[in-house]
Amino acid sequence: MFFIDAPYIEMLLEETKHSTKEQIAEVLARAKERKGLSHRDIAILLTTEDESQLAEIYTLADTIKRAVYGKRIVIFAPLYVSNYCINNCTYCGYSRANKIHRKKLTMEEIADEARMLIEMGHKRIAMEAGEDPKNCDIDYITDAVKAVYGVEHKGISIRRINVNIAATTVENYKKLKQADIGTYILFQETYHRETFEAVHPKSVKGDYEYHTTAFDRAMEAGLDDVGGGVLFGLYDPRFEVLALMLHNEHLEEKFGVGFHTISVPRLKPAEGMNVDDFTYMPDDATFKKMVAIIRIAVPYTGIILSTRESAEIRRELLQYGVSQISAGSNTGVGGYKAQDQADPDLMQFEVSDNRSPNEILQELVESGYIPSYCTACYRKGRTGDRFMSLAKAGTIQYVCEPNALITFMEYIHDFADEPLKQAGEKMIEARVEQIEREDIKKFTKESLVKIKAGEKDCYL
Repeated sequence: MFFIDAPYIEMLLEETKHSTKEQIAEVLARAKERKGLSHRDIAILLTTEDESQLAEIYTLADTIKRAVYGKRIVIFAPLYVSNYCINNCTYCGYSRANKIHRKKLTMEEIADEARMLIEMGHKRIAMEAGEDPKNCDIDYITDAVKAVYGVEHKGISIRRINVNIAATTVENYKKLKQADIGTYILFQETYHRETFEAVHPKSVKGDYEYHTTAFDRAMEAGLDDVGGGVLFGLYDPRFEVLALMLHNEHLEEKFGVGFHTISVPRLKPAEGMNVDDFTYMPDDATFKKMVAIIRIAVPYTGIILSTRESAEIRRELLQYGVSQISAGSNTGVGGYKAQDQADPDLMQFEVSDNRSPNEILQELVESGYIPSYCTACYRKGRTGDRFMSLAKAGTIQYVCEPNALITFMEYIHDFADEPLKQAGEKMIEARVEQIEREDIKKFTKESLVKIKAGEKDCYL
């Protein structure tokens, strides 16, 4: 039986659709013990509409996130290198049916984009491209990765490149592994087979099983950190959440580790599509509930929220489980170098949060968060099941918060305006004193002094 068992999911949704407040309360009590929830438990939570129980879900999601991640928020940016695409996805601005200007960046242009991202303070990026074996094959992607890693600008470089490209072969995933990427990201878009096939008409991407088993091939190739996600709005969000859990469990059972991250994008306006045509688009209240339940169901998995969402929604969802956000994003091919002249036809979708990194970081600090540019785990081999074992034991905190403080100080030293510099240094000074282990506190303080003196890239 295929691991995404749609009849089973539909049965759970049908059987639990009239869940009582007492049943929901019982599940919440179990969730607080953090010993795992059954599929039925998750289905029951998805029915919650009572305001007091929703508040309890949000509080629990925040408690779990703080216990695992502390107050760290990982910062990244996307880098779009090509909008050539052979697919005809009905929700995407890159669809081959759209008469847009097609472009792929040269290696020199990619290096220019990397310099612009470095100027914005970024150390971690997500490389994005449409699917086109002729114009954007795997060798182009690996060359693009090498081009970014090869840029050093003002003594600074991009330290981690996650890659979001189409489902491919084991051999191609091995090439990504050899290129030293971080996480391999692939959005399922929708786990509902009929909907998946309908929104990918006459497309290579329309092969449901090949697409859904992509992470199996990636892990077989040695990529032990993978990131999943759905595009909320294509089908019933309750179905998608349960399917994400089944997919995560499949990977855990087969490879010993599930998703490193889960992304939670919602449909946004794009060339050639109308959001109003998609009847399953979740409103803000439903969307927030889905994110909080995902956090409760998979406590140790990072949750990513991009600038698709407004500043207000992102601000709220940081409290309900989100642990990674993009900042200063541009979804155009070559868009960072030509911010003011970027062709709107080159944008994959509409960005809602247009604040600068400094503005976003200022708000994070004022809200008590630690912006983190840390990439240490990848360079220290703390990936896959090794990362998850440390996260579940609670020991990952010993390195993550100090590294967050150190990398944020590096950002402050190089890029912060005066208000952020003052607020950030004050926050860092206070947080360092809260580090419990004296050896780590000593290392952190010494590293902060080095960073202020101009040294780069200190980490545990």
